[in-house]
Amino acid sequence: MAWDVYQRKLGKNGDYLLAFRDAGGAQLEPRMLIDNKNKSIIAEADLDKLVRDAKERSTPVAILVTRDESQLRQLDRELRWTQKEGVWVLRTTRQWLPRDLEVLRPVFERMHAEGSGFLNKNVALTTEVRRSLVDLDAIENELKKASKAILSVSALVVKYRARIQALCDPVSAPKMPPKPEATLGGRKGMAG
Repeated sequence: MAWDVYQRKLGKNGDYLLAFRDAGGAQLEPRMLIDNKNKSIIAEADLDKLVRDAKERSTPVAILVTRDESQLRQLDRELRWTQKEGVWVLRTTRQWLPRDLEVLRPVFERMHAEGSGFLNKNVALTTEVRRSLVDLDAIENELKKASKAILSVSALVVKYRARIQALCDPVSAPKMPPKPEATLGGRKGMAG
């Protein structure tokens, strides 16, 4: 399966249909319904509506995308990949979506080959996917902290460099005229 993505904007505000494409450009299963949410926090009713819409479109995967992580409830962060009423639901953010799709790529390839039912038979895989997504989120949060620390240290280096430069400027040694060559008895030194 080529990692080429078909995306189509649907009539509803913020909804898209996403699918992989083969080399000829044909859509491959599983098709995925994406619902962009731009509200302070998502609710269970948002997930219920997404699952209902996915069932109406016969899409086995539904993806709820928020603007940022703060819009996801703690439950959503812990259960980012779950099944609800026969539909596999991914809870993600705009930033995480490309990474999550890449992580889930082997799952989607198996769904294409065997249908979405293979996940129902393999609880260990579902648990591992869920754990992997949570671990990746934690790693990303640690990277954000490290990035902030690096920026903070960089700013401090600039600040202290300027402070030391300001202290050094007034202390610089005054320029002294060059000393004349040493003379012996009124004559310049003789070469040997």
